[in-house]
Amino acid sequence: MASVEAGNPAQGNASARGGAAAAMVAAGILLSRIAGLIRDRVFAHFFGNSDAADAFRAAFRIPNFLQNLFGEGVLSASFIPVYARLRAEREDERAAKVAEAIFALLFLVTTLLVALGIFATPWLIDAIAPGFQGAKRELTIRLVRILFPGAGLLVFSAWCLGILNSHRKFFLSYVAPVIWNVTLIAALIWRGGHVPSSRLTEILAWASVVGSGLQFAMQLPVVFRFLWPLRLRLGAGVAEHVRTVLRSFGPVFVARGVVQISAYIDSLLASFLPTGAVAALSYAQTIYLLPVSLFGMSVSAAELPAMSSALGSQEEIAKALRERLARGLERIAFFVVPSAAAFVVLGHVVVATLYRSGVFAAKDVTYVWGVLAGSSVGLLASTFGRLYSSAFYALRDTRTPLKFAVIRVLLTLGLGYLCALPLPPLLGLDPKWGVAGLTLSAGIAGWIEFGLLRRSLVGRIGRPAFAMALVGKLWLAALLAAALGLALWRASASLHPLLTGAVVLIPYCLVYLLLTRWMGIATGAEALRALRRR
Repeated sequence: MASVEAGNPAQGNASARGGAAAAMVAAGILLSRIAGLIRDRVFAHFFGNSDAADAFRAAFRIPNFLQNLFGEGVLSASFIPVYARLRAEREDERAAKVAEAIFALLFLVTTLLVALGIFATPWLIDAIAPGFQGAKRELTIRLVRILFPGAGLLVFSAWCLGILNSHRKFFLSYVAPVIWNVTLIAALIWRGGHVPSSRLTEILAWASVVGSGLQFAMQLPVVFRFLWPLRLRLGAGVAEHVRTVLRSFGPVFVARGVVQISAYIDSLLASFLPTGAVAALSYAQTIYLLPVSLFGMSVSAAELPAMSSALGSQEEIAKALRERLARGLERIAFFVVPSAAAFVVLGHVVVATLYRSGVFAAKDVTYVWGVLAGSSVGLLASTFGRLYSSAFYALRDTRTPLKFAVIRVLLTLGLGYLCALPLPPLLGLDPKWGVAGLTLSAGIAGWIEFGLLRRSLVGRIGRPAFAMALVGKLWLAALLAAALGLALWRASASLHPLLTGAVVLIPYCLVYLLLTRWMGIATGAEALRALRRR
């Protein structure tokens, strides 16, 4: 594939632009995820796997449902294709009116849902975390009511992201969550250790609302460069384009909701497991989502506006999508495969480096490692599937990803219940390990969903020039590097967890890069050149 790109300057330039855009997204996400990991480390220091940690993690999921349904994923899939196509056709004024109409609709619907969510919180707790009882349940109710307005502000922040991505301004919208994380970290450092844990969770919830407002405000000045003055009007003169967005919004909203239901099923089942299961699931998901965001989301987010802007005949559009898909899959696989290998083989090092502090003890490291290893089973499928879904959205087909998402959730429900509750006692395991069964079953369902997406898209646009044999080479390089990492861990296990992490994980990454370069994998050579430039 590299030789083809070298012989086609236009294609090579397109690939370079796509790589640069993905790099900007990844840079923003990296900074925000680093801030998130620091936040989680401070959180773990003060809360560990306690009841208060369970309550806050469960509470945050409920209003976060609103953000995820109306936020980045849904707006990217429904709004960006229409907005980007209008801009590609030089219809800038119409594009601006569509953006204003969508913001007005979001404002009305989000305000109503926030009010309803605050009122209905006790019933939501019964539906989402029925295993919580007594003081733990009451604390969760208080936290949800505080957090809901912040989730509404994050929906507006996601609208900003849609505007900025369409204008190829990728970095700001993905780095904006840093301010939210910094606000929470400041609150934890300010009051942590000085107030009871239940009171500290309430302070943290209020800090989340403040941080959400700052994250939204941080993006507005750049958005106003493209949409000023911003008028709240419901589709005057662009009703058909708004209806197109809404028609796409419906299936994507349901698909996103179905995926969120899957996450909530995990949380619901975890609430019936021993204390610490909900918190351990959340700690593992924070780590697991790092490569998903850095490499799956960054590539998909960068490619969606480009795919949506492709013009020409049906065959020309299909060819453009195949080319962008092939290159995107290669970039994703190169970084996600070593991430999955590290989570399985060196997960104890990763978890200890990030969380081993304060009340987060060695037994907590082992517990979260088991949950993380289960998550890694579906890591590559999740990131590949996100890019394939973006290709469908660029084709204005939102129903196919919805159909396969429903299948995934049904599988997650059935397999998750079996692996989380009945299976551990049958195997003679402590019931707490049911949470690792949840993540493992979700990974299996993710692979089935990816297979369905891939088969359907190949039938629409043809097969992209991506060889799955490349994935085998990447796994070989990652496992060889992980073997070295294990040897280094045995030699440095007595050091402080942060030092052990540096001794093990930095050589692991470097050896992986050198092995892939030696194997002739183009992305490995590119990564090494970029590293030398730094």
